Amino acid sequence: MAFDFVSCAAPMEHNAYVSLDTGNVYWTSDFNDAFDEEIPDDLETSDRYLAIPHKNELDLGRSLVLHFVANELPACYDQVEGFFQRQGAYARFKDLLARKGVLERWYAFEADAVEGALRRWCAENGIEILET
Repeated sequence: MAFDFVSCAAPMEHNAYVSLDTGNVYWTSDFNDAFDEEIPDDLETSDRYLAIPHKNELDLGRSLVLHFVANELPACYDQVEGFFQRQGAYARFKDLLARKGVLERWYAFEADAVEGALRRWCAENGIEILET
């Protein structure tokens, strides 16, 4: 959830931090101060809190889209690359996928890539994943 929160806005607009001591997650936003929890004073300066990465930091943005298109719709590669020259790229990309009948394949590909990237990030940062 913290990863989705951080990644749903532009980088640095929404932030989340995990305490390396307790596992608690703290949420901050440039747009909303209404989170119910108390935020530690040293959240952004202490090495005891780890910032949850934005999807772009894990190479899960534009490059993931282009990787998918190169494999699934190579004839559309230049078109999709052009989408990312202006705002609204993901909406145009998903509209193209729907028209081509591969939107569900994209969602599965994206979910697998996100899970793999987050698992690697956790392992690299010494965070144990508890399976539920």
